[in-house]
Amino acid sequence: MEANPRSTGRLPAAFLTPGSSSFMDFLGEHSPEMLPGNRNLPPVQGAFEAPHGTTIVAVTFPGGVVLAGDRRATMGNMIASRDMEKVFPADEYSAVGIAGTAGLAVEMVKLFQLELEHFEKVEGAQLSLEGKANRLSTMIRSNLGMAMQGLAVVPLFAGFDLDRERGRIFSYDVTGGRTEEQGFAATGSGSIFARGALKKLFHEQLSEQEATTLVVQALYDAADDDSATGGPDVARRIFPIVTVITDEGFRRLSEEESSAIARSVVERRLEQPDGPRAALL
Repeated sequence: MEANPRSTGRLPAAFLTPGSSSFMDFLGEHSPEMLPGNRNLPPVQGAFEAPHGTTIVAVTFPGGVVLAGDRRATMGNMIASRDMEKVFPADEYSAVGIAGTAGLAVEMVKLFQLELEHFEKVEGAQLSLEGKANRLSTMIRSNLGMAMQGLAVVPLFAGFDLDRERGRIFSYDVTGGRTEEQGFAATGSGSIFARGALKKLFHEQLSEQEATTLVVQALYDAADDDSATGGPDVARRIFPIVTVITDEGFRRLSEEESSAIARSVVERRLEQPDGPRAALL
């Protein structure tokens, strides 16, 4: 599928031949070396560090689902980036947040976006949310060889299910194992602390505004106890990425909106450093 300088400008025959609705299958048949899991890694001597993305959280509410992530990427005990983007739209009604090896994770997201777009163009219809979750599971499983060498990618997938008319969340392990989460979920190095905050503050009747505030509270708690997770950086004006997916589609909160939520959380923490309290009974 390489470019031919003597060609007439027409696409190669492979692009014009009817085939699978899966872009990964197409790529695996015609250029398998381009798939991330098929690459041969060079031998490495000593410790190898690559930038890693950290904490992603998701929360459902009656009208949809919120997916959010902090902005820090780490490389060992160093901060590799303070403003990394970790939450991306997968298509009009779904999004994916990445944790793990940053470079491979971003590449996997781009491939996943192509996979969904390719299916829609070939079939003339969108995959169901369940189908999208399954496709992502297959992609993670194909990266198992790299994961066994320390280059793992563990995303969190969320979207609005048009058939069931509600938001849904799917989490994964490094082998591609998929689990549907009920109500809330977290992944990444700070997930244990974020999950604790979500567990105490989540309830079934959250409004969209409450859900977006809850994910920022959870990310704040994760940053409070996990050095790899970055909290709101008021001085540099770096705030969590917060996205909302409803029956109207994917929407990323503007910088002004996410800034307002983060600043209100920080202000409140000046009075209650440990955050809001849940009732005992």
